[in-house]
Amino acid sequence: MLLTTLVLTLSAALLLQGYTQHLFDRTPDATPREPATATSVPAAVGSGGPVIEGSSARTTAPAARTVSLTFDDGPDPVWTPKVLDVLRRHGVHATFFTVGTRVAENPGLARRIVAEGHQIGLHSFTHTDLGSASPWRRTFELRQSQLVVAGATGVTTPLLRPPYSSTNRALTDADWDAVAQAGREGYLTVLTTRDSQDWRRPGVDRIVANSTPAGRSGQIVLLHDAGGDRAQTVAALDLLVPRLKKAGWRFTTVGEAVSLPRTERPATTAHAWQGSALIAALRTSDWVLDGLSWLLWAAGAISALRAVAVFVAARRHVRMRRKPWGPPVTEPVSVIVPAYNESAGIEAAVRSLLASDHPVEVIVVDDGSTDGTADIVEALRLPGVRVIRQENAGKPAALNTGIAAASCDLLVMVDGDTVFEPDAVRMIVQPFADPRVGAVSGNAKVVNRGGLLGRWQHIEYVVGFNLDRRLFDLAECMPTVPGAVGAFRRDALLRVGGVSEITLAEDTDLTMALCRDGWRVVYEERAKAWTEAPASLGALWKQRYRWCYGTLQAMWKHRGALVQRGQAGKLGRRGLVYLLMFQVLLPLLAPVVDVFAVYGLVFLDPVRIVGLWTAFLLLQVLMGLYAFRLDGERPGPLWSLPLQQFVYRQLMYLVVIQSVFTAIAGSRLRWQRMERYGSLSVPVAAPAEAPAPVPVAAHGYEAVPASGYGQGYEAQAADPAPGFDEAYGSQPAPRFGYDPGPAPAYRPRQAPYPAAPQSHIWPSEGPGRDQWDEHR
Repeated sequence: MLLTTLVLTLSAALLLQGYTQHLFDRTPDATPREPATATSVPAAVGSGGPVIEGSSARTTAPAARTVSLTFDDGPDPVWTPKVLDVLRRHGVHATFFTVGTRVAENPGLARRIVAEGHQIGLHSFTHTDLGSASPWRRTFELRQSQLVVAGATGVTTPLLRPPYSSTNRALTDADWDAVAQAGREGYLTVLTTRDSQDWRRPGVDRIVANSTPAGRSGQIVLLHDAGGDRAQTVAALDLLVPRLKKAGWRFTTVGEAVSLPRTERPATTAHAWQGSALIAALRTSDWVLDGLSWLLWAAGAISALRAVAVFVAARRHVRMRRKPWGPPVTEPVSVIVPAYNESAGIEAAVRSLLASDHPVEVIVVDDGSTDGTADIVEALRLPGVRVIRQENAGKPAALNTGIAAASCDLLVMVDGDTVFEPDAVRMIVQPFADPRVGAVSGNAKVVNRGGLLGRWQHIEYVVGFNLDRRLFDLAECMPTVPGAVGAFRRDALLRVGGVSEITLAEDTDLTMALCRDGWRVVYEERAKAWTEAPASLGALWKQRYRWCYGTLQAMWKHRGALVQRGQAGKLGRRGLVYLLMFQVLLPLLAPVVDVFAVYGLVFLDPVRIVGLWTAFLLLQVLMGLYAFRLDGERPGPLWSLPLQQFVYRQLMYLVVIQSVFTAIAGSRLRWQRMERYGSLSVPVAAPAEAPAPVPVAAHGYEAVPASGYGQGYEAQAADPAPGFDEAYGSQPAPRFGYDPGPAPAYRPRQAPYPAAPQSHIWPSEGPGRDQWDEHR
C-alpha cells in the first residue's frame, strides 16, 4: 500500500509537471494562423465592443478618452516587477492577464499586482489556444487558472483573455465557440482594440506609436510583461503614459473602463485552500523533477561505471585463476546437507555427492522434516552417508549440527535441492592450498531453465551473481558464499562461532563474519553445482524476499566493518558499500526510472527515451554475452532479456522495497521451505571404463568397497586427476548422464564418529542434542 501510494504520488507529480511544462503552448504570436470561417460569430459581436459576455452575445466598449493598459503572459520574475514600478511611478492602474502556471511559479508577484490596485485576469493555465482545445480542456484550463489565482491572491476574477486573441473582427467559429463556453461558465472575454506589437520588438518608438489612440474612442491596449525580453515595453511605457496623460487621456482598468462593478471578489475558503494546494503541488513537482533528473543521471553514470568495473574485473579474474593455488588439495571433505522437506530432490543430491572424484563423507541433517526426507536417505543405504535427525530449529541450527558431526577439516555446505558435478568438490577445495583462504564460493547454476521464469533466473545467476563474484573476489570483499555450493575451513567456522541464527541470510552473515575475522573468501567458477530455482512468481517472491531481507540484516549486523582495517575494512568499504549502492539504493530507484520513462514517452522526446532504453539494453546484452562465454553457456536464453526488463526486474525491485520496509518495521521471518519440483536427476549413462580407486590412507581414511562401484566414478584423493598440472584440473569432466552406482565410503581408522567438539556452536541442550548423543 505504501509503495502504491508513493508510485501514484510520483506519477501524479510527473503528470502535473508534464501537463504544465510540456503542454505549455509557446507558439509565437507572429505565427500565421490558418484561414478559418466566422459564419457562427454573431454580427453584434464581430462589430461590437471588446468586452464580451459570451452566453448572451452582448458586448461593451470602454468609455471615451479612456485607455486600459493590459499585459499578457505574466507574471515574469524579471519584467513584471519593472512594469509595476513604471506604473506606480506614473500613478496608473492596469489589467494583468496572467498564465496559471506562471502564477504558481511567482505567487508573490500576483499578490503584488492585486495589492497595488491593479486588476488581475486569466490567460488560461498553460497558454493554450482555447479555440482549438476540446471543451473539457477549456474548462480545465480556466478552472485551474482560477484556483491558482485564488490560492496566490485570495481573490477570484471573471475576466478572461484567450491566448492568441486580438480584435472582435478576428474571431473565428472556433474562437467564438470558446468565448461562448467561457460565458456559460461565468467569464467575460476581454479582447483588444490596439496591439502594441511589442512581441515583435519593433523598437520603443514603434511600440509607443502602435499604442497611441487615433481618435476619442476608448481603447484596450495589448502589451506583454513576459514571454521574452520586454525591455522595449518597459521603456515605451515611460514615454507613453505621460504623453497620453498630457493629451487628456485617462488610464483605468478594464473593469472601470466599461463601468463594471468590482470584478475581483474574495475567494471562498475552500477555493483558497485548493488553490494553495495546487500551487504547492506545482512547485513540488518542479523540485521532484529536478531532483529526479539529477538522481537518474547519477544512477546512469554509476551503472555505466559498474558495468565497466565488472567487465575489467572479470577479465583480470580469468587471468588470475589460470595460476594454481599451490599444491593440489587431496584431503577428504565432509559435505553437510541441511534438509527440511527435501524429499523431491534429496536422493539426486546425495548420489551426485557420492559420485564426486574427491573423497567425501556426506552428512544429511534432517531439520524436523514432515515428508520423510530422512527416511528416503536412510532407505538408500549408501555407504559414507549419515543421517542426523533433529527437531525443527532452522537452517543455521541444522548446519551447526552438521559442523559438529563432521570428521574432516574441510567442509562443503550444500542445499538439499542441489546436484554437484563430479569434479565440483575437488575444484572447490583447491583454493585452500592458500592458508589465508577461509571459504570458497562455488558456481551455482539453474537446472530448471524451462519457461521464461527459468530463463530469467538462469540469466541472473550467470550475469548478475557470477560477474559480481568475480569482482568481489578481485577486490577481496566477497559478501556471500551461497548456501547451494560453498566450502569452508572448519577452524575458520569455529573461530567465528559457527553459523549464526540472528539473520535470515545465514550464508551472507557467515561470509561477512569470516571476512571480518581476517579470512579471505574467494570464488572458484569451475566448482559447478546445479540447483532448482523457483518455478512460480509466488515462490520466487518468497525466496528473494528472504534473501534480500536477510542480506539487509547481515549488512546492518556487520556495519562496523566500515571503520575497521585489513580484510574487515575491505568488506566494509568495498563490499558493503557496493551492496548498499547496487542492491538497495538503485533498486529503490527502479520504480522512479520506469515512471520517468513513461513520462518521457508521453511528454518528452519519445525517440530519445527509446534510444536511451535501447542503449541500456544493449549494454546488458553485451555483458550477458561475455558472462555466458566465461561460464561456457550457450547465449540462446539472452533473447528473453528485453522481456525481463518488463516483468522480472519489476518483481525484483518490489522485493527490495518490501524488504527495506520490513527491516525498518523490525519484523522477522523464519527459515522458509522453498517448493521443490523434482527437476533434479542423477547421472544415467556410465563411461566405458572407470579408473581404479585411489587409496586415501595417507589422510587417515580407508576406502570401503561398494558392490557395483566399477560402473561409476571413484574418488581420487592421493594424486591429481590427469592433466591437473597442465590446466589445473581443466580436463573435460563428465556431465550428468551417467550412473555412478553405489559410491565408496571413507571412514576414519579409529572411531566411527568423533567426539562432539567443545564449542559454542553446538548446543548443550535443546533440539538436536539427543540425536547427537545417540549418533555418537
